Formats: sequence, structure tokens, C-alpha cells
Amino acid sequence: MKPKPMFMSFSRGDVTNFVMLMVIGLAVIPVLIQTDYWYSSILIPWLCLSLAAIGQQIVMGYAGQLALGAAGFMAAGAFALFNLELRVPWVPFPINLMFSGLIAAAFGIIFGLPSLRVRGIYLMVATLASQFFIIWMIDKFGWFKNYDTSGIITAQDIVIFGKEFTTPLEMYLVVLVVVAVLTILAVNMTRGSTGRNWMAVRDMDIAAESMGISLLKTKLQAFAISAFFCGVAGALFAFTYLKSMEPVAFDIKLSFRILFMVILGGLGTIKGAFIGAAFILLFPVALNTLGNELFHGAIDATIISSIELVVFGVLIIVFMIYEPLGMAKMWEGIKQKFKRKPEPSMARVSDSKA
Repeated sequence: MKPKPMFMSFSRGDVTNFVMLMVIGLAVIPVLIQTDYWYSSILIPWLCLSLAAIGQQIVMGYAGQLALGAAGFMAAGAFALFNLELRVPWVPFPINLMFSGLIAAAFGIIFGLPSLRVRGIYLMVATLASQFFIIWMIDKFGWFKNYDTSGIITAQDIVIFGKEFTTPLEMYLVVLVVVAVLTILAVNMTRGSTGRNWMAVRDMDIAAESMGISLLKTKLQAFAISAFFCGVAGALFAFTYLKSMEPVAFDIKLSFRILFMVILGGLGTIKGAFIGAAFILLFPVALNTLGNELFHGAIDATIISSIELVVFGVLIIVFMIYEPLGMAKMWEGIKQKFKRKPEPSMARVSDSKA
């Protein structure tokens, strides 16, 4: 019997869509967008948070494990990359970035162990410990921050093959390439035997185990890969967007934002991670702009921030009830309506027969 393939090849449509997106990302956007604001405040954080949302999708959407604490793994990856760049500066940046993700993956395995005994909301509470433990460890031991007492550490410059990537456009291109490579890897895993094992455990773990799927291996694998994606996302987030290293930037609020991205974007879909991240990132900007245009600053910023939370909460409830697959499913439905050819009317058919 031939072994099951871990990866599956892309269809012609997948290749076409990927080439189009890369052409837009690498050629069209740099030509059309000339302001640094769009790169540093919109595109770079969107790509970084989308990558973290993919990690959350793997463990929650595909493996069905209710995990909370993605920001903690992002912090692990960010400070791992900072220390690798500081202590082994002769190692190329891409290698250090990969190792930062592997260090975060190690934390994912450790904090994924409770999934073997508990599930549901109890697992979410158990994995929440990773959020507080990693942040506490970074704050407690000064070695991780190079014994800096200011509380905010400046991230090193990104240097690849002797070339410094310091401008917003250059950092955007770095993030785009990394996110594209990891997204292809994620899609391959979810379509292959690895993804099928995750979904089998998600749907019914007892039946999956009776079919010969190891729950220990499958669950810990999902937690490790999820933490790897979050760790790489956190490293890029700190080095290209924040440009500083501060544990407070990876607080519990960021974990909830990533969770909202997955729920609103659509559970169990890679594209849902990008759609959800775009909505969570752009909706506050649109709401603030609309509030300033309509009320000319008469409404306090704290009220607008509260409105954002209310809208997010209402949307989550609505999507969980009426559209569990989120905005990704809605987008597919819209595309199908445009692709569907209109059927000829009965009158036209009768005329043709006459």
C-alpha cells in the first residue's frame, strides 16, 4: 500500500490565482501606493495578523481545539528573533526567523499537552496560561530583553544577503514573501493527509482514534504548527510594524483580536484568515473616519472604541448563528452568483420553438 501523501498539488485555478495575487502584491501595489502610511499602518500589520490568524485557524478551525493565547506565541517568536539577531548576528535573517518560529512551536507543544485530557472551554482556559506565562517570563528574566531597563527595546534592522530592508516598502516586500511561502505551506498541509487527520479529530476524535489516527501526535502537531505560524508572525510584527520589543504589545487583547479574525473570517478556511484580519483592522479605521466626517469630532474616541467592541460582539453572534463559515463563505456565494449564467426565460424558449 502506498503511503498517504502529506501534500497535495495545486489545481490550475489555484496557480492562476496565486500568480495574479503575487503580481498585484509585488508589482501593482508598489506602483500604485506611494505613501508610507499604507505600508506601515495597513498592509504590513494586515499581512502579519493574517499569518497569525492562519496559525489560529490550524489549531481551532481545522483541528477543532479551542485555544486562546496566540499573542503569547507571537511574543515568544518576537523575542526569540531579537535574541538570535543579537547573539548570533552572523546567521542569516531568514534562518533566525525560522528558528524563532521553531522556538514558539516548542512552547506550543508544551501548552498543547492539556488538549490530551480536557476539551472545549476548559482547554481554552488551560491554553490561556501560555499568554500569561510567556509574557511573565519575558518580564521576569532580564536576559530576554538584554537587561534593558527602559521597557522598550528597539528592534534590529532586517538584513538579507547584505541588503538592509528599512523603508516601509522594503519591509512590506519581505513580509509579503514570507506570508506567501507559509500560506502555500498551510494550504498544502490542510489538503493533504495532515489536514485530513486534523479534521477527523475535529469532527469526532473517538472515531478518528479507532481509525488509527494518533490523538497525541495529531493534536500536538496542530499546536506546534499553529505556534510556529504565530511565532513567525510575531517576529515580523515586531520587526516591521512595531519596530520595537515590548511585551505589553502582545497582551490578551491581541489574542482576542486574532480569535475574532478567525470567527468572522470563517472557521476552517485559509482565506478566512485574510478576510477576517482585513475586517478587524480596517473596520476601526472606517468607523473613526465616518465618525469624524459626520460628527466632526463631537463624539469621544472612547465611545467610538466601545462601539467597535459592540459591533464585533454582535457580528460574532450573528455569524455563529446564521453563517458559521463566516465571511469566506459569503464571498464564495457572491462569486458563484456572478459566475452563474442566467437561464433563458420561458417566453424566449417558446419563441424559439415557434
